[in-house]
Amino acid sequence: MTGSGETVRGRVLWSVGGIYEVEVNGETIECPLRGRLKREKGIGRVAVGDEVELEKMLDGSCVITGVLPRSARLSRRSADGRREQIIAANVEQLGAVFSVAQPEPVGSQIDRFLVLAESSGITAFLVVNKVDLEGAANELELFGIYERIGYDVLYTSAKRGKNIEELRDHLVSRITVFVGPSGVGKSSLLNALQPGLGLRVGELSRALERGRHTTVAARLHPLDAGGYVVDTPGLGRIRFWEMGERDLDRCFPEFGPYLGECKFDDCAHVHEPSCAVVEAVESGDVSPRRYESYLKILEEGEEGRAC
Repeated sequence: MTGSGETVRGRVLWSVGGIYEVEVNGETIECPLRGRLKREKGIGRVAVGDEVELEKMLDGSCVITGVLPRSARLSRRSADGRREQIIAANVEQLGAVFSVAQPEPVGSQIDRFLVLAESSGITAFLVVNKVDLEGAANELELFGIYERIGYDVLYTSAKRGKNIEELRDHLVSRITVFVGPSGVGKSSLLNALQPGLGLRVGELSRALERGRHTTVAARLHPLDAGGYVVDTPGLGRIRFWEMGERDLDRCFPEFGPYLGECKFDDCAHVHEPSCAVVEAVESGDVSPRRYESYLKILEEGEEGRAC
């Protein structure tokens, strides 16, 4: 690189092998990190969705010289449980994508993605794909729980183009991250939302009924209608790095009317006497299945703190 040029700002779309794709004024350019940034320790020096400062050299090359403060970050605990893995930065909402079948939706998985959003302080909604499948209507009862709680639920078919415009309206002028297990059709939905994107679509393994991972790294896609969507690898079981200032019970919106009504101020809603949340579960006002998800995540959090 030769000589100093101008300093500009851009947004990170993707990274691989230490090279970052950055969008600057509608143009995509590739940049490495300046040596100082490479040596810095911390949580994900540069992540997809980050706003960065670039120095453009006189010879046309560039280098990332700084990272602007993040408004939010979406992260999970690494497989070894020792590190925080950032999925994306500066996202405003999370769309948890599931299918009515092939693969079958798992309630505990849905709950984890919603807690991921709630704990990060961002809006969450559900996208239920493949509603064109035969017998799909019989599989939709699971998602009614979330509508009753107050989450937006969009029923789509990427194959038939059903409700794609409604989904697009949800994304306009916002930064959205799509998460979900493999095989549910995230890439197919993005191809339908943004014609010409040409993302690879994987076939479902009939033996394992698991989608092949067609997305290998998180990538931020600008949308012609305005806004961005982060496409992520198929995320299976999410383990949480931290809840931040928001306690786990506040990540279950249906618990809200009962918080502060328990006998003990520090009630964990497990075995304590006169717990308003437990009483709501017993009366059917709170879903027992959702409550089981709460207990499991709470247990994992205690195990993580003991490590």
